Amino acid sequence: MAELSRRAFVKGGGALVVGVGLAQRAAAALAVPGLVPTTDYDAVDSFVAVHSDNSVDVLSGRAELGQGSSTGLLVLVAEELGVDVAQLRFVRLDTSSAPNTGGTYGSSSLAIAGPRLRSAAANAREALLAKASTALGVPAGSLSVAHGVVTGGGRSVSYGELIGDQLFAVTMGSPTLDPGVPPAKPVAGYSLVGIAPVPRIDIPAKVTGTYTYVQSVRVPGMLHGRIVRPRGQGAYGAGASTGIVSVDESSIRGIGDARVVRRNDFLGVVASREFDAIQASAQLHVVYANPPTMAGNGDIYGQMRAFDSDGLAPAYRQQDLGDVDAAIASAAHTVSASYAFDYQAHVPIGPSCAVADVTSTSAVVLTNTQDPFRLQSELVPLLGLPLDAIRVQYWEGASSFGNAPARYDAGEAAALLSQLAGTPVRLQFMRWDEHGWDNYSPSVLTDVRGAAGADGKLLAIDYTMFAIPAMAGTAVSTMQHAGLQLDPPAIGIAAIANTGTQYDIANRRVTGKSLPLANNYFKTSALRGPLTPQTCFACEQLVDELAHAAGADPYLFRLGNVTAQQVNDGFGQWRDALTGVAELAGWEPRIAASAVSSAPVVRGRGIAIGGFAASQVGVVAEIAVDRVTGKISVEHMYAAQVAGLTVYPGGVSNQLEGNLVMGTSRALLEQVVDDTRRVTSLDWSTYPILRFKDHPSVTTKIVQRTDLAPTGSGEPAQAPIAAAIANAFFDATGVRLRVAPMTPGRVRAVLAAS
Repeated sequence: MAELSRRAFVKGGGALVVGVGLAQRAAAALAVPGLVPTTDYDAVDSFVAVHSDNSVDVLSGRAELGQGSSTGLLVLVAEELGVDVAQLRFVRLDTSSAPNTGGTYGSSSLAIAGPRLRSAAANAREALLAKASTALGVPAGSLSVAHGVVTGGGRSVSYGELIGDQLFAVTMGSPTLDPGVPPAKPVAGYSLVGIAPVPRIDIPAKVTGTYTYVQSVRVPGMLHGRIVRPRGQGAYGAGASTGIVSVDESSIRGIGDARVVRRNDFLGVVASREFDAIQASAQLHVVYANPPTMAGNGDIYGQMRAFDSDGLAPAYRQQDLGDVDAAIASAAHTVSASYAFDYQAHVPIGPSCAVADVTSTSAVVLTNTQDPFRLQSELVPLLGLPLDAIRVQYWEGASSFGNAPARYDAGEAAALLSQLAGTPVRLQFMRWDEHGWDNYSPSVLTDVRGAAGADGKLLAIDYTMFAIPAMAGTAVSTMQHAGLQLDPPAIGIAAIANTGTQYDIANRRVTGKSLPLANNYFKTSALRGPLTPQTCFACEQLVDELAHAAGADPYLFRLGNVTAQQVNDGFGQWRDALTGVAELAGWEPRIAASAVSSAPVVRGRGIAIGGFAASQVGVVAEIAVDRVTGKISVEHMYAAQVAGLTVYPGGVSNQLEGNLVMGTSRALLEQVVDDTRRVTSLDWSTYPILRFKDHPSVTTKIVQRTDLAPTGSGEPAQAPIAAAIANAFFDATGVRLRVAPMTPGRVRAVLAAS
């Protein structure tokens, strides 16, 4: 547990890091004048600081969410700078000291922050070699570097001796560098990137229990807080407000020093003892107005159709290539089907948490947000303070994989509780806060038509998605409850990726139908691989159905149609992902569902390809289906990923493995349910996730492409998982399952109907 004095809590970044005992040495980079690089993104000093002991601080502007990207970023810097990873320290993300390289989402740390770090490290190395050339009297081109020590002419000098604890004062000629572009190293000269097995820097402390998570931070004199909301939100709009009618503060009289704090519909309790805060939040008597009535789980897709029939779901043409209708009309093989994917939740197992100290002139917030800079700006209207008076610092909690409450809501709620209480406050969410007030991945209904020729070539895809507008950045409950006006939702939300973009198809139409959000649906936002499981679930099943109609093996059919066009800056990535996973899984060609039996337990295998963040993934699923219970058991999952130049293979393998397990859970079990008024999925019984006993064996492969810049690795594998499992279900049973999650009840229903 990290203990801070209040003075240390509100002091500068270096003092704070040292004050909580997390670092072995002072963050000297944060104490160097001029190293507050929130605006000068072209300066080497914004990203790299060398100390006299030859250690190096790296400021990336990115958070470590438990995915290992911090290690990957250090590998990149170590390679370009010529030091060991052990000499580097990944500096905690803090709005008072870090460069703003964007939020840690979208699988973008290596792809977006990486080029700036590569440039900073490469330019720093050039500057240090120039200094060493003068110090050693040897031309810079004749010098060598190892472990941060420059050698030449029989002598050597360390980086620390050359510039320790001083500014470089160097502007990067090119603020973003692709691999191999001077002054960056040539790819052929790499000794670390993509090659060396580097241990993750965060694992030892986590394994030994010495790592400090945000939940363990304490500030002397602080109060513990809990938010008070109905157990489950209603539809966005009136229903997503708590709708407080009355509060009986006397109902918590006698629970220690617990007291109520409130602004409009934002309601909370604070107390000296955490258990008192928990009890007070549970026992506080609050009367809420009923939220609007929704269609509910049983009729949500019928309601979507009704809105469309009534002209309330305006269509937005996302793409229209060729003549789709004519191609389908003249094709040898045609298929049409509808697919549905239910609401799903982020629900991190570790609860969201934040510690905040808000005064009349300043605010400091420590939380596990994915975007401290965005949270900082969100706090301006909420607290009525200027931006430069607000400081947000990232402390790891549980990964949220998208716009979950952990991204903004906990930090905003803690800050408002602190402001209202007039003292530092530590807020931790309860399980019903996480489950009941999440920003869900939307329910999606998709109609797809497709066509193939007699030669097995894909001719057309017509894809129409009915979707709930995304509320990214506008769905923070604390802001709405406090009375702030929120931005309207986005429109035109159909996702183009994974709607046939994996293949060469001359005729393709993609249409999005934007449903009326207010008072009809829950607030939604990005969940790991946003909208890609849904698009792949529809399109990759359609491709499978066309393969079956054409009498072709699903893999060979895809291989004959996979795109040969340029993707991003390269060629062949989709083919590499497809052939890579087929080889990994030992795929033997045969027509799907050609060996269906009447046995009580049947087995099948399925394949699908999909991607996200400019990366491509192939997945093969091997499953067993119990015809009696309806349970699908995923026995083995294989994945091959192309993500350009893979900087840190160990971390990417971790991500692939985690994706396969998480994606299996989403495909089989995860579904947000409601009673037509409010969410009722409030715990792990009403929102089940995959348990250890049911997880699949996983085998992964990284297809290294040193000819391409790095692309995303944290989320792409989510895309094809549900589709691969659904295709395996067809192979095992000869029946299509077109609604996800593929629960036992749905399995029994489709088998009975067949």
